[in-house]
Amino acid sequence: MNHLFIPNNGKVDMNDVVFDEQLFSQISQFLREYEHVEILTKYGLPVVNKILLYGKSGCGKTMTAKAIANKLNKKIKTINLGNIISSKLGETSRNIASAFKMIETQEAVLFFDEFDSLGKERNYDNTDSSEMKRVVNGMIQMMDHLPKNSVMIAATNQIDMIDEALIRRFELKMEFQNPKRQDLDRLYDKLLARFPEEYAKVIRVYDISFAEAENIVMTEVKENIIQSEMLKKAVISEKISVNSEQLSN
Repeated sequence: MNHLFIPNNGKVDMNDVVFDEQLFSQISQFLREYEHVEILTKYGLPVVNKILLYGKSGCGKTMTAKAIANKLNKKIKTINLGNIISSKLGETSRNIASAFKMIETQEAVLFFDEFDSLGKERNYDNTDSSEMKRVVNGMIQMMDHLPKNSVMIAATNQIDMIDEALIRRFELKMEFQNPKRQDLDRLYDKLLARFPEEYAKVIRVYDISFAEAENIVMTEVKENIIQSEMLKKAVISEKISVNSEQLSN
């Protein structure tokens, strides 16, 4: 079953992710519920265990899923939807069922990235529509019977393409947008704090995603380091040249 999952490289701490106020409030509420799951369950109060992260690409959805799993002290199992969809449609439902079965026996968070690949609204007139409709219906049933001690997270950049019946199954829906100026400044400060001041001179760009901002920082810092090293070598070379001339005279 390992072919279903994408390898997860390293853990993400909640403090490593920059959230706006609304997202921070939603995540904090979820974590408080999970911390008190036993007493809430005792009184028949439902605890959120299905979360949909949606919005612009590069704004922190995958990092958020990893950070939540880490905070809950659970492994994260990321479903490789590309592999599932590219295989025979008849195997798709079985693959998904296997993934849900796995988290019944393991302390893990089941994370569906690019969820719209499975949940897209389909024109049920084409040849594979009946099977895909069964896949969506199967997903709905498995979400409805997800054990209360398990957590499912799904992420998408295209929520409008997902079947409404699937969307309704998520108790918590969190929208990710391009971060505000102050949130980007927090990210810039966090990233640049790793480097000496001479390398950390970066032109800050706004109205972009976190991923774009991080790419800008990494690109400019690398260039600053390279230029600094080239300058040092040029100075050393100049000194050697001057000393050689003085000795020859």
